[in-house]
Parts: sequence; structure tokens; C-alpha cells
Amino acid sequence: MNYDVVIVGAGPAGIFTAIEMLKKESRKKILIVEKGQAVENRHCPKAKVKKCVSCKPYCHITTGFSGAGAFSDGKLSLSSEVGGDLPNLIGDELVQETIGYADSIYLEFGADPHVEGIGNSEEVKDIRKRAIQAGLRLVDCPIRHMGTEKAQDIYLAIEKYLLANGVDIMFGWECTNLILDGATCLGVCISDGKRSDEVRAAHTVIATGRRGADWLEKLCAEHNIAHQPGTVDIGVRVEVRNEIIEKVNRVLYESKLIGYPKPFKNKVRTFCQNPGGFVSQENYDNDLAVVNGHSYKELKSDNTNLAILCSHNFSEPFNEPIAYAQKVGELTNMLASGHILVQRFGDILDGKRTWPKELARSNLKPTLPDAVAGDITAAMPYRAMVNIINFIQAVDHVVPGFASIETLLYSPELKFYSNRIKMDTRFNTNVRGLHCLGDSSGWTRGLMMASVMGVLMGRVLAEEE
Repeated sequence: MNYDVVIVGAGPAGIFTAIEMLKKESRKKILIVEKGQAVENRHCPKAKVKKCVSCKPYCHITTGFSGAGAFSDGKLSLSSEVGGDLPNLIGDELVQETIGYADSIYLEFGADPHVEGIGNSEEVKDIRKRAIQAGLRLVDCPIRHMGTEKAQDIYLAIEKYLLANGVDIMFGWECTNLILDGATCLGVCISDGKRSDEVRAAHTVIATGRRGADWLEKLCAEHNIAHQPGTVDIGVRVEVRNEIIEKVNRVLYESKLIGYPKPFKNKVRTFCQNPGGFVSQENYDNDLAVVNGHSYKELKSDNTNLAILCSHNFSEPFNEPIAYAQKVGELTNMLASGHILVQRFGDILDGKRTWPKELARSNLKPTLPDAVAGDITAAMPYRAMVNIINFIQAVDHVVPGFASIETLLYSPELKFYSNRIKMDTRFNTNVRGLHCLGDSSGWTRGLMMASVMGVLMGRVLAEEE
């Protein structure tokens, strides 16, 4: 097969590359290769059977058109301060400008025009004051919340738009390797598990998201694609009653707090807050179960969940952050017999495991019913655990009751980002014709910033005609 552009991965970065090329009236032939299924065919059996059944050959929550993020909370962060380090590559002004443009496309396809986290300046000042007193930084970030179920409708509309306008999409096919001639990429090798084929293209765009981080890392090593060790985030998902965090939910919707707690002073941050949301399980390769959070527009719970993530960087002599995080996850899964582990914060401080009977009599009921009560500290590295405990206690000054006995911690919460690909401002790698976008590039984190990178890539490719 011969195309002008082949895009590997139908997450936001790949999708928006194609959208922008169409909007620029590019005549290039575009193919998107996606390992998972179309939006309308992505269904998690857990909704019916009430427990994770470890779908094969991949998890429908993490894989398929629109990627993993759209099937979690569907939040668009509208600030260049949030979502990775893309401003360091191309400049803050261009990133913020493109956020506005990408946001207009989401609105065009049906996103809710309401923006959370704007206004309420006096209440924001009070929250910021409390954060400063606790040694934390509050990042202002307006949020457009699509919602887990509404995001699926929005991406379905985008999928139909791409297909109607001549973009070819091959579902159920995965990229197995690159086709190289010296330092030039000529396309990709693909397989559906039964058949193999080749796609030849002048431009190959890798946009496989966090789901493909480990795969891309191996490709970089095999083909000498210039990169540097990236960051991996290890942490927990915290769940509290809505009453505890009601003010932050109402004023900001999502509290983006950053701290560097003693004694290690690693960066620790909150991420992906879901007011009235639900804790969820995702499955990665090798049956690795990780925790995440969903937030619907209509369906609401009595709880709010958010991630607390501790950033880890490795360089010498060990430089495999993804493998490190996977081992932490595997050990936690082992303690929970393949499920997600949950523990009360008070039990962690008391040096004891949590028992099911203790969860049953708490005010706070877990929204992940098949999570296994146990001891997170038996698997979490000491450095990360100390950072998390100290950070939670700092957040308690901002949100009184956050560090209560009954607060629930779920593990493992892992965010895999590829080793950062070295590229110029037009997203060219040291391999001619090869470009890497979104979370798989190591430069972005989240839906909006990956979409921004796709828009800019689309413009570069369209300009060449």
C-alpha cells in the first residue's frame, strides 16, 4: 500500500493531524493504522459483569479510536502550563494560541461550551493562599469537561468526518516495525495477527500514546532514533467524599497542585480530578492492571477521585523508567491477585493493612467495587510512599479532611511516557520522514496538548504541497 502520510495511532495527536490536513485542503493520501476498534465498537464488559475480565488482545478502555484519555474523564486543559513540556520545544505563545484553535474544533464537534474553573476570583485567592501556606503551588487552568460518555459521541463525530473526507482508517491492525533505508523512514510494517503487510509513505507519524510508550522505546533503541530518558509517574488514586472537597470542585473543578515535599523533594502533583466520578481499572500489556478515574456528565457518585503522582527520572547507570514503573505495578498486582489494591490512609499511618470489614463500615464507599483491600506500602517504593504521604498531609491544609483516616488510596496509578524523542520545531526526528507526536513522543501529557501537537503536525505536512 502506498500513501503520502501514514499515522500510527488514532488518539488525539493522530486524529488532529488528519483533521488539520483536511482543513488546509491537503491533497495528500492519509492512512491511520489503529490497533483497536472504532469508537462505536469500543465496549467495556465491566459495565455488565461488574468486574474486569482482562479483555484480549487489548483493553477497550485504553485502545481504539480516540485513545485512552477519551474513555477516562474527557477533560480538556485550556492552559499551556498543563500537559507536558511542549512549550519548551516550540514556545509558550504558539502553544496557547493553538490550544484555542484546537478547542474550537472540539466545540465544532459538540463539546460543552461551558468552561470550568473561571471566575470566583476571591475564592480562588483563598485556595491559593492555603496552598502557599502548605508549601504547594496552585496552577490556574480552565477546564472544558466533555465527560466520559459525551467524549465518545464527540470522537464518533470526528471519526465519521475523517472517513467521509477520504481518510482511510485500518482498525485492528498494529504497527510491528518501521521500514528504513539508512536514515530515511519509508513506511511501516503492520499486522492484524493473521496477516502482515507494508505501508509505504513519504511521512510516518507515530502517535501511539501512553499505551505505546514501551513499544516506541524499543523502536528507538533498535533504529537509533535520537532520544533521552524521560519521566515516569508513580503514585496512587485518592478518593474522598464530595463533601470534603466540595469548595475546590465548585470553584476550580480540578485542583492542580504541585509540591516538592521533604525529605526527597521530588515533584509531586495532583492530576485528573473527577468530581462525582468513579475509580476505574485499565489493563496494559502483560496483564498489568492500573487504576484511573472516570467522570461522566450525567452519572454522578458521592465521591471525588484524583491522582497523586510522584515523578521519577533515571539516567545512570539505569535508564529504563518505564520498566521500573512496570515492576512496581506488577508487584502491586501480585498482592491484589491481579486486581487494584485499595487502602485507607489512616491504616497506612498506623502501619497496618486495610480489611474489607473496615471499608464496609466507613462513610466512604469505594466506587471501584472489585478493588482488593490490602497494604499498598508492601509494594510501593519507600521514596514514592513518603512523598505521597507528605504531599497528602500538605493538601490537607488546602482541603481540610483530605488526610482523614477513611480517605482511600488505590494503587498502582502509573503514567507511562516514552523517552523524550529529540525533534526540531517541525517535529522532524533524526530519521528523515519520521515524526513522533503526543504522549508517545514524551513531550505531551493529556488530550489537549496531544491535540495541539497534531494540529501543528498537520500544518507542517499540508505546507509541503
